[in-house]
Amino acid sequence: MSSFSSTEEQSKKNGARLTERRSIDYIPDSERHGHPFSQFTLWFGGNLQITAIVTGALAVVLGGDVVWSLIGLLVGQILGAAIMSFHALQGPRLGLPQMIISRAQFGVFGAVIPLVLVCIMYVGFSASGTVLAGQAMAKLLSVSDVAGMILFSAIIIVIAVLGYRVIHKLGKVASVVGVLAFAYLFITLLLSTDLATIVQNNHFSLPMFLLAVSLSSSWQIAFCPYVSDYSRYLPRNVSGPKTFFAVFSGTVLGTQASMTLGVITAAIAGSAFKGHEVGYIVGLGKSEAMAMIIYFAICFGKITFTTLNAYGSFMSLTTIVSGFRKQVTLSQRSRILFVVLMVAISCIIALLSEPAFLKHFTHFLLFLLAFFVPWSAISLTDYYLISSGSVDIPALFDPQERYGYWNVLGISVYIVGVLIQLPFIENPLFHGSLTWMFADNDVSWIIGWFGTAILYYTLQRFDRRALPAQTVYPK
Repeated sequence: MSSFSSTEEQSKKNGARLTERRSIDYIPDSERHGHPFSQFTLWFGGNLQITAIVTGALAVVLGGDVVWSLIGLLVGQILGAAIMSFHALQGPRLGLPQMIISRAQFGVFGAVIPLVLVCIMYVGFSASGTVLAGQAMAKLLSVSDVAGMILFSAIIIVIAVLGYRVIHKLGKVASVVGVLAFAYLFITLLLSTDLATIVQNNHFSLPMFLLAVSLSSSWQIAFCPYVSDYSRYLPRNVSGPKTFFAVFSGTVLGTQASMTLGVITAAIAGSAFKGHEVGYIVGLGKSEAMAMIIYFAICFGKITFTTLNAYGSFMSLTTIVSGFRKQVTLSQRSRILFVVLMVAISCIIALLSEPAFLKHFTHFLLFLLAFFVPWSAISLTDYYLISSGSVDIPALFDPQERYGYWNVLGISVYIVGVLIQLPFIENPLFHGSLTWMFADNDVSWIIGWFGTAILYYTLQRFDRRALPAQTVYPK
C-alpha cells in the first residue's frame, strides 16, 4: 500500500503545479488552498448552461404555468441544494473525494454498490452533454456533428486529466461567460415580449407544481456523489457556514437563472420550442455573429458541466478499483487511462445515439436517481448525527480495519431505501403503484431520502462498528 506521507517540499512543489497529482488519496494540510468563493463560481458557472434551460422549460412544456413553475423550481432548488451543500462540507473536513467516504457506511467493498450506479449515471450524463455540445461546436466550427462530438470529448479529457485547479479556473471563466450570455438572452426576451401577459399565466395546479419541484430538486441531488471532490483542497479549518453558503448560493442562483430563462422562453415560444430548444435559443441572437457567440457560450457551458461529470466518474471508477487493489494513490499514467476510458465510453454512446434512443436513455438515468438518494441519506445521517463528523481516514483504505469489507446494516438499509421509493416513481420506464396519491407526480426522492435517514438513525443501535471518538488523520 502506498504511503500517505509526503514531504513539505514536495507538497509545495505540487501546490504550484497546474496538473493535479492527487486522486482519491488524502489531501494533506500543506497542500490545502483556496477560498469558499471558488465553490460559488464553480457551481454558479457550471449551472449556467443549456441543459438546465431545457430542464426548466419542461415545467411549462408539460403543462405548467409561468408563475407557479418558477416558484416550484425555486422550492426544489432550495431543498436539493441544501442536501448537496451538506455533502460539500465533508470535503475540507476530511480532505477526501465524496465516494471514498461511503466506505465508512458500506464497508470498503460494500461501497462499490452505489459506486457502480454513480459511474453509469455520470457516464450517461456526459454522453447526453456530448451530443448537445457536439452539435453546437459543429455549428461554431462548420464541421460535422461527429467531428464536433469527438473534438468536444478531447477537450474534456485534457481538462479532466489536469484536474482540480484547472476545473476551478474554468468555473470562474464560465461564470463570466455565462453571466454575459444570459444577460443578453434575458434582455432580448424581455424587450420582445409583454411581461404583463407572462405574469398573467398564473393558474395553480398541484401536479404541475410538484413536477417543477421534482425537476429542480433532482437536478441538485444529482451532484451529491461528487460535490466534495471539488471542495477537498480547501483548508481543513475553513468556515463551514461560508463553504455551505458558497455552494448553496452558487448552485441555486445559477440553476434558477437557467431554468427561469427556460420557463420564459417556453412560455413565449409555445409549440415552436419543443423539439427545437437549442435552435430557438440560438435564434434569439438575431444576427449570424450573435448566434455564433451564443453557440460558443453553449459549448463553453457544456465543457464546464461535462468536465464535472467526467472527473466525478473517473474518481468513482478509481475508488472502485482501489478498494479491491488496496491502493491509496494513483499513478499519472493510470489517471490518464481512467479518464480516457470514461470519456471514450460517453463519446461512443453519444456517437451511436439516435434522438429517440437518447430520450429513453435520459429516462433511464433519471430512474437511477432512486438508487443513490438512499446513499445520500445514509451518508449524511451517519456523518452528522451518528459519527459526529469523526472518521478514521486510514481505515477507509484497509478492509481489515474498523470499517471492514462489508457493512451489512448500511447495505440493508440502502436496499430498503431503494424499495420504498419504487411505488412513488413516475417515469416512462417505471410507473409506481402509489403515484396517484400525488397526482401522478414523482415524489419518490422525498420519501426515499427522509425514510432512509430515519430508518438508518433508528437502527444505529445494531451497528457493530467501533466508531472513532475523533477524526483519525494519516500520519
